[in-house]
Amino acid sequence: MEKHVAVLMGGWSNERPVSLKTGAGCANALRQAGYEVSEVDVGRDIANVLTELRPDVAFNALHGPFGESGMVQGLLELLQLPYTHSGVLASALAMDKHQSKIMFRAAGIPVTDHLIVSRGEAARAHVMAPPYVIKPVADGSSFGVFIVKGDMAHPPQEILREDWTSGEEVMVERFIPGRELTCSVMGDVALGVTEVVTDLGFYNYEAKYAKGGSSHIIPAQISSKIYDKVQKMSLAAHAALGCRGVTRSDFRFNDAAGPDGELVCLEINTQPGMTETSLVPEQAAHAGHSFEELVSWMVEDASCNR
Repeated sequence: MEKHVAVLMGGWSNERPVSLKTGAGCANALRQAGYEVSEVDVGRDIANVLTELRPDVAFNALHGPFGESGMVQGLLELLQLPYTHSGVLASALAMDKHQSKIMFRAAGIPVTDHLIVSRGEAARAHVMAPPYVIKPVADGSSFGVFIVKGDMAHPPQEILREDWTSGEEVMVERFIPGRELTCSVMGDVALGVTEVVTDLGFYNYEAKYAKGGSSHIIPAQISSKIYDKVQKMSLAAHAALGCRGVTRSDFRFNDAAGPDGELVCLEINTQPGMTETSLVPEQAAHAGHSFEELVSWMVEDASCNR
């Protein structure tokens, strides 16, 4: 008998539009693979909806707080409904960039120096010598990220906007010039390394999700030594937080910093995007897995106690 999969999407975070795209694409692929699929636009009544629907598996296509911070994972554990991606603790740690960097350092994974300050303090004066980056401690899709260049006399005042929804504390971290690299992990296997190239300054929301916003070079045109190092660091980051299923780790590589350059891990994404412009499906395809095979693997990998 075919499995009934509830694809959880939408929600109410800033990343709702991306989640709806991810969910629709995954739902279509799962139907083509032979699963019975229910698309669920997640609201506050999700526990009641799932209790009535009684699926065999929850495919978590949510992005942002609640969906990938451990909250919905805890709910699915209470319902004893097997689900995709990482569990409660790994999701919570990955969503909090400060806590995940503590774990990465403990595992020997290079990260950037950073401070956690109030957004008022970050806006008042430079708390770190520019260039540096200001970003929310716990948000995704590059919402609220600002690069403060060396010639800027004052920090960006946009972080004081009344419609700011990304918390009262922000992370200020040293800016690493150079190249944007990313690598996905599927179970216990590191997929190919992609270099992301964009004319938009950095890999922001538009670069990630708008057609033509960025170009993805896979395999990345870097030395075999650095390529292997990115893959090993991606596996180490996945293991350090206790992640499961599919994750994607992002890196900066400054090839001008010494003979081997400087490679640092920026963050790990426990529920990376799965849209037509997303990196994970491209990396899976590079490894020989079709989109249908990728999402089917994720469903068959689903469990509780993750």
